[in-house]
Amino acid sequence: MNNQEPNQNFWSGFKAHFKRFWRRYQLTRWLIVVVLTMILVVSGYLTFMAKTANVGNLKAALENPTQIYDRKNQKAGTLYSQKGTYVALRKISPNVQSAVISTEDRNFYHEHGFSIKGFGRAFFLYAKNKLLRQNYISGGGSTLTQQLVKNAYLTQEQTFTRKFKELFLSIEVENVYSKKDILSMYLNNAYFGNGVWGVQDAAERYFGKTAANLTVPEAATLAGMLTSPSAYNPVDHPQASRTRRNVVLGLMAETGAISSAQAKQYQATAQTTNDTYNYKNTYKYPYFFDAVINEAVSKYGLTESEIMNKGYKIYTTLDQANQTQMQTLFKNPSYFPANAADGTKVQAASIAIDPNTGGVEAVVGGRGKHVFRGYNRATQMQRQPGSTIKPLAVYTPALENGYYYDSELTDKKKSYGTNHYSPSNYGNQYSGKVPMYQALAQSKNAPAVWLLNKIGVDKGYDSVKKFGLPVTKSDKNLALALGGLKTGVSPQQLAQAYTAFANNGTMSSAHYIRKIVDASGNVVVDTTDSKAKTTKVMSSKTAKQMTSMMMGVFNYGTGVSAKPYGYTIAGKTGSTEADGDTDATRDKWIVGYTPDVVVATWEGFDNTSAKHHLENVSGTGEGPLYQAEMQSILPNTKGTAFNTKDASTIAKAANNNSGTDATDIWDSVQKGIDNAGKSFNNAANTVKSWWNSIMN
Repeated sequence: MNNQEPNQNFWSGFKAHFKRFWRRYQLTRWLIVVVLTMILVVSGYLTFMAKTANVGNLKAALENPTQIYDRKNQKAGTLYSQKGTYVALRKISPNVQSAVISTEDRNFYHEHGFSIKGFGRAFFLYAKNKLLRQNYISGGGSTLTQQLVKNAYLTQEQTFTRKFKELFLSIEVENVYSKKDILSMYLNNAYFGNGVWGVQDAAERYFGKTAANLTVPEAATLAGMLTSPSAYNPVDHPQASRTRRNVVLGLMAETGAISSAQAKQYQATAQTTNDTYNYKNTYKYPYFFDAVINEAVSKYGLTESEIMNKGYKIYTTLDQANQTQMQTLFKNPSYFPANAADGTKVQAASIAIDPNTGGVEAVVGGRGKHVFRGYNRATQMQRQPGSTIKPLAVYTPALENGYYYDSELTDKKKSYGTNHYSPSNYGNQYSGKVPMYQALAQSKNAPAVWLLNKIGVDKGYDSVKKFGLPVTKSDKNLALALGGLKTGVSPQQLAQAYTAFANNGTMSSAHYIRKIVDASGNVVVDTTDSKAKTTKVMSSKTAKQMTSMMMGVFNYGTGVSAKPYGYTIAGKTGSTEADGDTDATRDKWIVGYTPDVVVATWEGFDNTSAKHHLENVSGTGEGPLYQAEMQSILPNTKGTAFNTKDASTIAKAANNNSGTDATDIWDSVQKGIDNAGKSFNNAANTVKSWWNSIMN
């Protein structure tokens, strides 16, 4: 008996049953419907994608670099990466146009953005690569329009999905632009190696002339580079470039752009180069421009490529005078301590913010060579703030919870808690008792920790959070009073926090961008009509008292060397020890303000070690740098005066019984305060009453 007969009978029966089933439910028609539906959906999606790609904006985006404007709407510089000097097609030699069309897309003037043969080849290669388990396609015969679309809108990945997107976008580009416009955009957006984009800059880079004056052999050389700019450029690979040029000349003869005799004549000519290309660096304010790009990416969802290449107009908060002065100071080594023995530079960072709007006016993120979108210490660094946190973590919450500017604080060496935390003053100098304003101005550690312990660490912790500094639950301890944060802060975060003191208790969120407009004039981002993001951190009364106390920092306290001549500022200094060594400093900080500007400056080494640290706080400091910064910035402000006086002046006036002018504010103080400077518990009501008369 044949064993195959049962199997044959089974499969014959199955096939007959399947055919009846297929015919009964008309599965062929359903299959056609499903396939057509899928094609319709995909086509609809791709059409929608092409229609919403803002193709009408393409030419304007390619013609113009992204322009940065300052706070006064004056041009401040430009951004571009994959973009060169844009010239009209009439300023590009016909030789170039013929060479490129002969080489890249012979049917350019007869097709509608895509090649049927090219897509057929793409389908074939796709099927081949699938069989070989390669998830990409090769080749595909892209037209000039497709290449333009790929460079302008898509990634360079070789996938079938990208190829379909390229097709629909190409058709849309052909619907919107003439062939001359498309050719012009392509030639101005093509890459020619050595960081050169566009045929105009390529002509200068390789032949020392404009694109309008390129000869046939020179045009053929540039056209030959399009397939591989690095391999065929005439400077780095002259022989390969000449061989490729001659191939292009042959193709030009095939298309009739030149005769065969001319092609042979040109192929025999020598290839010479001449470089007259002059790169114009318009990235004038590198750290500020970096911050603008970062904000556009992180806050408004744009990509770096879009920002650099789509011809936006970005209106910022930049003050060019302040930025220029700050950059100039950072280039002057006399304002900084000497380099370490191994040549490592002391690093620094500064930022200036308008406290009323939160707009950053100037920022420098480091010394030495700038790296595009590299490490910006002013915005990205996280270092311990030292005593600059005392006004935020201790004195503001103390005033908000019943203490006063001249409340007496204990200034003694004390231990706290089971771990015997025992902070010490600089130089181990203690006075037993000290008024709050003096403790702040002289940056005494012992009374600050004592006061935080009195009001409660929770109040200090909550206050620091209100000021927007990055604290965690692990920071809920008395070390918070001295800036002992787990994460640390950046100069921008610290300056933003201090805007609350300069702005009557309201903190303004730091930002760089006011408005973004695309190349066609459409507003992409607009913050000018909306108020700055603000947070009410403290009462205006507390802000005045804090300002009054922090004036003393620069008048007679730790910031005397940083006080600008002829100006009154308030603020705080800070420092941190390097590995517990009181003679070695890791970080130095100064943050100061007027009602018009807040400036924060940090100084230190990126990596602190035994060989890389600053001298102790009494050594070479950042006072002269900060003083110079303020003296260059303050003349550019409105010059708004503080609405209060130095707390030490108020305290002295309160104890002076010789005042004669009844209308003078200090006369009012001495009439109402007999015991200013005494314990808050004994004189709080009287002091509060007369402080209100001063502040209001």
